[in-house]
Amino acid sequence: MTHVVTESCIRCKYTDCVDVCPVDCFREGPNFLTIDPDECIDCAVCIPECPVSAIYAEEDLPKDQLHMTALNAELALLPGWKSITKRKDALPDAEEWKDRTGKLSQLIR
Repeated sequence: MTHVVTESCIRCKYTDCVDVCPVDCFREGPNFLTIDPDECIDCAVCIPECPVSAIYAEEDLPKDQLHMTALNAELALLPGWKSITKRKDALPDAEEWKDRTGKLSQLIR
């Protein structure tokens, strides 16, 4: 099993989680973070760090977010999605987007 970043992260991209990851498994896209399932060691230290509760253990994913497991794996392999190991500022409009749902159409690959 691995951990999965869900749609809640889209257009927010808070990076508190990357500071605590012991294996640097997060990858950064334009408006979303993903977890590389081949790197994640299931330590779960990232879960409580996310201010929008976007990270779940795969087995605990809400039913409406099950598609995010495959999407995290796919995005983690994209050449432009590089490892992120240090916290950065969230996106400028993160506060406006943090409580919205159904943000998949907003994902920039």
